[in-house]
Amino acid sequence: MKDPYQILGVQKSDDAAAIRSAYRKLAKTHHPDLNPGKPDALERFKEISVAYELLSDADKRAKFDRGEIDAAGNETRREQPYYRDFSDGHGRYQQGGIDPEDLDSIFAQAFGAGGGRRANARGRDAHYTLTISFLDAANGTTRRISMPEGRTLDVRIPAGVTDGHVLRLKGQGMPGLGTGAAGDALVEIAVAPHPLFHREGDDIVIELPVTVKEAVLGAALEVPTVKGKVRLTIPPGSGSGTRLRLRGRGIREGHQFVQLHVVQPPGEEPELAAFLRDWTPQHPLNPRAGLEDV
Repeated sequence: MKDPYQILGVQKSDDAAAIRSAYRKLAKTHHPDLNPGKPDALERFKEISVAYELLSDADKRAKFDRGEIDAAGNETRREQPYYRDFSDGHGRYQQGGIDPEDLDSIFAQAFGAGGGRRANARGRDAHYTLTISFLDAANGTTRRISMPEGRTLDVRIPAGVTDGHVLRLKGQGMPGLGTGAAGDALVEIAVAPHPLFHREGDDIVIELPVTVKEAVLGAALEVPTVKGKVRLTIPPGSGSGTRLRLRGRGIREGHQFVQLHVVQPPGEEPELAAFLRDWTPQHPLNPRAGLEDV
């Protein structure tokens, strides 16, 4: 298995923040939702996730750096220590051996005063990073993740979750020792960017290209939102930068704002050019007013 540092493109000297940043960048690039029909991207995403699962856990990372576990988190085979028989043949142990009477104190230190009783300790928290799409983050969803021991866990993603948010799933971490409680599962959410939408708090903003004719005369256009497409009326006389609000079409109680961007025709329009040369606006406008003093 490849070195997890090489997979994430980081150095052993890099801190946890650098490793997390590298993972997020790679996960968003290779996420299966953004690469439909590309099995190579899915395998790459799995490889990236396994590498981050190891390096994001300080204890596992330290063990890997010491060579105690491999890149998959499995213990490496270490040479068994060589023991000599220090017995003199009569049940007595010479210098360097372990007296059987000392075993009670050794077990007491390791397992508690009772010697054979197991210690009770809470299990370790399990850390995961889950990449979801922008729309799933906006509307909420349920995703299934695989635990290290093979079981699966359904994670409910609340509507409006933000990038970097950590969900705590109580009792879903590593098992405890003895009567100790299980640890928690800590799931960090990474939200993949969307090509159209971006978020401002609970509001959604989208830029909508419109033609010169639509901006001047007005139009009724179909506009995408995070909750489905809607019909939007473009008022006559609109221009680039005009913001129109779609009430309640954002995240939770937020709104969606549609910012217009007027697009010029791709080719020459002689009639339009002739009209503009002879046109005298009723409401003259200097769009560069105030720049003279800068």
